[in-house]
Amino acid sequence: MTRSLPTPPRGRDRWRRDAWQRVIARLDPETEYETISAVNTRFEFPWDIQQALSFALFRTFAVPSIGVLLHETHEFTERTQKRHDDTVLVLDAIVEDGLESTQGRAAVRRMNRMHGAYPISNDDMRYVLSTFVVTPVRWLDDFGWRALSRREIDAATRSYQRMGELMGIKDIPATYEEFEELLDTYERKNFAYDPRSREVADATLELLCSYYPKALRPAVEVFSRAIMDPHVRDAFAYVTPPRVVVALSRGLLKLRARALRFAPPRVRPSRPEDRGTIRTYLPGGYRIEDLGTHV
Repeated sequence: MTRSLPTPPRGRDRWRRDAWQRVIARLDPETEYETISAVNTRFEFPWDIQQALSFALFRTFAVPSIGVLLHETHEFTERTQKRHDDTVLVLDAIVEDGLESTQGRAAVRRMNRMHGAYPISNDDMRYVLSTFVVTPVRWLDDFGWRALSRREIDAATRSYQRMGELMGIKDIPATYEEFEELLDTYERKNFAYDPRSREVADATLELLCSYYPKALRPAVEVFSRAIMDPHVRDAFAYVTPPRVVVALSRGLLKLRARALRFAPPRVRPSRPEDRGTIRTYLPGGYRIEDLGTHV
């Protein structure tokens, strides 16, 4: 069974910036959490959530037990584009149809088979889950045209709790605040420099910059380092850009946010294949069962 999204704003609501907020206000975050999260991913914050989740995944490499394992598989250093596409498309199948759908369950099974082939601890799995819960909330606090409401935070938290349950992760935090505490504590205790993790980070950063015109890529690389959390930058031994560059980079994102406050609500859903970042499978398409590693 496929979950349907609410009807996009029509009539006068087509021009109300808060149109989707009014839709979300009618949804229950305890039972309709996936619908709320899908509205935000598809309509309210598609670019922001994409960026936030890219940085969420990126920061996990700074935990040596994660970064070194990824280096040893060669997936992120030799097949970076494919590994990116696999991750995005598996998660997108869940957004599109819901965790309880046939496609959603197939996506979870594919994730479980990939992860089950490697010695990944439950602690690392919980930490990675926490980055997907917390990083988008903090990104939107800093750079979104609005911050998430409590209803939206609770819905996103519940969505990832359910995903974690289906992935067999144990001792999943019960609230958003517990996920925050887990993330911050885990990073304080486990972030450390390792040259192999740095290679994974470098390959991923190079891929993210490749989505921009060649002449702009050096500036995008500096911009990316400028908006990283300082302790993430330090864990990879990345050079901190000059203070003025950091301020300018963050300022540009905040300026974009202010401009978006005056934009009409999105009425056409934004999907990964529309953004030009999926290069491995499209236009030929793919099957969920074919995504990822097959060890």
